[in-house]
Amino acid sequence: MRRLLVWFIKDEAGVTAIEYAMIAGGIATVIIGTVQMLGSTTAGLYQSALDGFAPK
Repeated sequence: MRRLLVWFIKDEAGVTAIEYAMIAGGIATVIIGTVQMLGSTTAGLYQSALDGFAPK
């Protein structure tokens, strides 16, 4: 049992997967935030352009 516990503590294969998952999660968060910010800005620009072409 002790050998199994020592082997489990020394095994770093799972740590690498967790690190990659954390990096991917951080990148995804930045991408989602950027798209949301740019999306609302772009929607406002399109609405301004449409308001300029609206019949009076």
